[in-house]
Amino acid sequence: MFIAIYSFKTHPGKEAQFVKAWEDLTRLIYQFENSLGSRLHKKAEHHYIAYAQWPNRATWENAGKNLPDSAGEIRALMKSACIEIKTDHELEMTNDLLKSSTFN
Repeated sequence: MFIAIYSFKTHPGKEAQFVKAWEDLTRLIYQFENSLGSRLHKKAEHHYIAYAQWPNRATWENAGKNLPDSAGEIRALMKSACIEIKTDHELEMTNDLLKSSTFN
């Protein structure tokens, strides 16, 4: 499994726009790009961290080719809500002890 960790810094007053766009885009990526899903965390005021899981690095690197046209509009909304968007980490998972996947 491959993990990408993203950092988003939003413009003041644009948090709700960002969160809605992030949710909408994440759902499309999950549906059309074989993502395993993502979690969004709030680190500080106007600063969010997202953790996305993928079956492997190749799937993550090739993502975006199968998205519907509406994804472009959603991306534009997300980008306009942010001061900064970056990928902080690209990680290969070695052990998984999250309850939802290991201790069912």
